[in-house]
Amino acid sequence: MKENKEVKISYWAAHLTTIVSVTLVLLLVGIIALIWLSADTETRRLRERIELSVVMADSIPDTMAKELAGRIAGQPYCSSVTFVSKDQALRNWTEDTGENLEELFGVNPLSPEVNFYVRAEYASVGEIAKIRKSLEAVPGVASVAAPDASMVEAMNRNISSLTFILGAVAVIMLVISFVLINNTVHLTIYSRRFSIHTMQLVGATDGFIRRPIVMNNMLCGLVSGALAAGILALSLWAARSGNVFDIASFISWPELSFVAGGLLLLGMLLCALAAMIASSRYLKKDYDELFR
Repeated sequence: MKENKEVKISYWAAHLTTIVSVTLVLLLVGIIALIWLSADTETRRLRERIELSVVMADSIPDTMAKELAGRIAGQPYCSSVTFVSKDQALRNWTEDTGENLEELFGVNPLSPEVNFYVRAEYASVGEIAKIRKSLEAVPGVASVAAPDASMVEAMNRNISSLTFILGAVAVIMLVISFVLINNTVHLTIYSRRFSIHTMQLVGATDGFIRRPIVMNNMLCGLVSGALAAGILALSLWAARSGNVFDIASFISWPELSFVAGGLLLLGMLLCALAAMIASSRYLKKDYDELFR
């Protein structure tokens, strides 16, 4: 009875070790995933800060410029649009420079403008050139001001480099995670190697022996994923409440839910795969090899 009790304690201690180890690994994976999501949100925001200004001809009334603003707002490349009338343009000029052009020239020499931001999908040199060309062909448009091509290229190049780095880190973390989880699960099954051999001697099939081992480790992976997701959720909530990390403002709760679900699934899959590999290894060993 005492020996059985010690075996049970050892069994659950091994599973507790597995849960703690896998939780820490999944927590690191979750942090990388949240950083990736926040970086994606920020890069999208930066791309959508590219502004184009459509300057109308002097003879064009505000109504025609406002109509063009409405047409631009309906285009798939437009994220947001602002219409600036002749009077508003004059007021902006006066506020910025302190000069009253209307008193100086006797008339308002400024033209109405339509300013708009492009969507992230259109924030490339080629797409901006197409948008600019199409707007310059509109009757009444004097010019279209767009950011310098080198600036757009540099921004997209830096964003691509950041995405590549985060992707490489994520892949490395997944490989490391599987190695660590595999070693942890292997140690758990190693403590049961003689029980596995005994079951083989009494005629149990490999599938019958492997099934509870895989299911138990899947449960450990599920618990570990839930713990990791809970820690991330509490950390994000604390960061939002205390205004500790700016990263919390880039991650929404639906995105966190997506990461949490991924951690649950990842924990179960990695633990199940590791359990299948480790159990298959001991199912093929002879009695003498179990002592090695």
